[in-house]
Amino acid sequence: MLHPVICNFCKCLLFGVALSAASVGSAQEAATQVKDFDTLKSCRTIADNARRLACFDSAVSVVIAAQESGDIRIVDKEAAKQTRRRLFGFTLPDIGWFGDGKVGDDQKLDMLETTIASVSQTRRNSWTFQTQEGAVWQIKNAPSRLRPLQPGQTVVFKQAALNSYFIRIDGQMGVKGTRIG
Repeated sequence: MLHPVICNFCKCLLFGVALSAASVGSAQEAATQVKDFDTLKSCRTIADNARRLACFDSAVSVVIAAQESGDIRIVDKEAAKQTRRRLFGFTLPDIGWFGDGKVGDDQKLDMLETTIASVSQTRRNSWTFQTQEGAVWQIKNAPSRLRPLQPGQTVVFKQAALNSYFIRIDGQMGVKGTRIG
C-alpha cells in the first residue's frame, strides 16, 4: 500500500497531465465551440421574427447537444469559485477555465481563509493538515511558538516566494508552508 502523501502526489501528477492534455487539445474543437456561441449571438441581429426564431432554435440545439455530449460544460460562478478554492496553492497553466483573463476582484484568489479538517504531526516541528476543501498542506520546521494544530481552527493562506505560502493558524503569527496534495 502506498503512503498517503505519495498517493496524493500521484493524483496531482495525473491531474496535471489531464490539464496539459486538455490545454493542448484540438484547436479545431475550441474554434468550433466559439463558432457555436458566435452563431447564437449573431441570431440577435436578425430583424425578421420568424428567421430570428429559426436561427435561435438551430443554434440552441447545437449548444445543447454539445453540452449533453460533454463537448462543452456550463459552470456557474459559485462552482468556479469553489473550484478555485480547491485548487488554491497549485501552480496551474492559465487555460481560460475561469474567465477570459480579465479577472475581477471577486474572482482573483491570492488569499484563502478556510478551516482545518484533520491534522497529523509528522515530526517534532512538522505538521501535515487537510482543509475542509480537501487540500493537504505541510509546515516543516515550525517554530516552537506555533501552538499545536487542531481540527476546526481557522487557517489563512497567502502566497509567498518560491511556490510557498504564508500560513496563519487561528490568529497566530504566520509560518511558511507548502501545498502537497
